Amino acid sequence: MDWIEAQLKSYGCTNTERIKYEYNPPPQQQRPATAADSAAAAARRAAAARNTQASGGGRIRGNRGRTGVNQDSLRQPDARLRALNAEPTTPGPREEVYCTKVGTTRPDEMYIVGGHMDGHGWGEAANDDGSGSAIVMELARIFSAPDVTTERSIRFILWNNEETGLNGARAYVAQRQALQGQESPAGSGKYPEPKWLGMIQHDMMLFDHGMPRADGTLSPEQRPEADVNIEFQSNSKMSEASQKLAWALHSANSKYATDYPAQVGPHMTNTDSAPFQDIVAAISLRENERGREIGAGWDPHWHQPTDLYSTFSDKDFRLGLNAAQTTLAALAQLTGASLKK
Repeated sequence: MDWIEAQLKSYGCTNTERIKYEYNPPPQQQRPATAADSAAAAARRAAAARNTQASGGGRIRGNRGRTGVNQDSLRQPDARLRALNAEPTTPGPREEVYCTKVGTTRPDEMYIVGGHMDGHGWGEAANDDGSGSAIVMELARIFSAPDVTTERSIRFILWNNEETGLNGARAYVAQRQALQGQESPAGSGKYPEPKWLGMIQHDMMLFDHGMPRADGTLSPEQRPEADVNIEFQSNSKMSEASQKLAWALHSANSKYATDYPAQVGPHMTNTDSAPFQDIVAAISLRENERGREIGAGWDPHWHQPTDLYSTFSDKDFRLGLNAAQTTLAALAQLTGASLKK
């Protein structure tokens, strides 16, 4: 967080702040594993493989690959990464950092742009979610340039504790929702928490190699028809507004993304935009549909030791670039961005 904060400040996004909260998961019961435990785990995996209902909605079809969270440190051959990932998780205080581009004429209205900085699986979390975090920070750099102005405000935030249940995003909503649009101090023209107009999340943006083959393996190359998935949740209270925001990004992609198109899907799940979905327009940008495709093994590096910077090719990174172009263009239009002459 210190490094992220320093980077944001170096871009000119100097009004950095932190959300502080407590992470106190329920204690786990520790006991020796038994043969019954192994059998139960195998039964759960078999049931999951037979299930066709995807998380968030939709139906899983076609071939599947294996999914899960790697818990075995020895599957990571790099001793440096093993040591880095070996720091124990302990309950207690947590923080996450954000900065804000303040609007010139409507500082009381704001779009939130997020990615999560935590990961697990004994890799580098390069894709999940280093890719989303990098996009958010690059957008903060561009919009913080001294010759860029926006009519509305934009908040760039790097969430914590996404992998443990969206705890950081939930803490933000709990602490900040009621403060929206309140001028403080009165008459100052300053709004510590502008009214939320939309939340745009970036979560895994590099790997779209297609469906697993029958043997569970995937193509080593990014598929030519790769695209940026823009998701909203169709059964949320703000589904209509969320869908409208999704199509705004789709339109921006059509005009400004250089390589890969976008598609809009109605099943947003398991990401930091979820705590916002019943409050404000909320969408998520991904490499594949979260429940129906990533949940069916379309990314073999998800939560695995192979989620490393070196795993991904220039074509993979270019998909992430196109996601950045998509959000950049849409935000510029939605916030009334302009260049000083």
